[in-house]
Amino acid sequence: MGASVARAIRNFNLESRAERELSKMKPSPAPRHPSTKNLLREQMSSHPEIQGEIARKDDKLLSLLKDVYVDSKDPVSSVQVRDAGTHQEPKEFRLPRDHHSGMMDVQNIPKGKISVVEALTLLNNHKLYPDTWTAEKIAKEYHLEQQDVNSLLKYFVTFEVKIFPPEGKKAIGSK
Repeated sequence: MGASVARAIRNFNLESRAERELSKMKPSPAPRHPSTKNLLREQMSSHPEIQGEIARKDDKLLSLLKDVYVDSKDPVSSVQVRDAGTHQEPKEFRLPRDHHSGMMDVQNIPKGKISVVEALTLLNNHKLYPDTWTAEKIAKEYHLEQQDVNSLLKYFVTFEVKIFPPEGKKAIGSK
């Protein structure tokens, strides 16, 4: 509501205000410094032909200016050139492993990528069964690059929660 009122006020009598602004006198040149004012006056009085030369229009230059034709185009940005040069292949998608029927689950994942749930699962599987879940098997199972899987296993680990009993109490063994 407030925006429409502001727009109505802003656009009220717009054309006549623009026309009035355009018909105003053009701004005068900036005032000269007092030290140069005297020098300019002295030069004008000693050489009155300069004033005529300033006001005169040169017909030869005007005719040359009329012959000039400028055809300009915006330069193509490097982003557009790069996009035009590389043709994107259609992406291949795969269904996520062990997909659950939740609303927040991802429906399809591009090949070469994994979801957060899958990343945690494969990290935990590798931690618990490193002989079974090798980097090669993980790369094959999840359609990943071998180098990416090696980096993932090297730099990421899952948390392991250990609860220590208070020092004054005995720990209750799990059955």
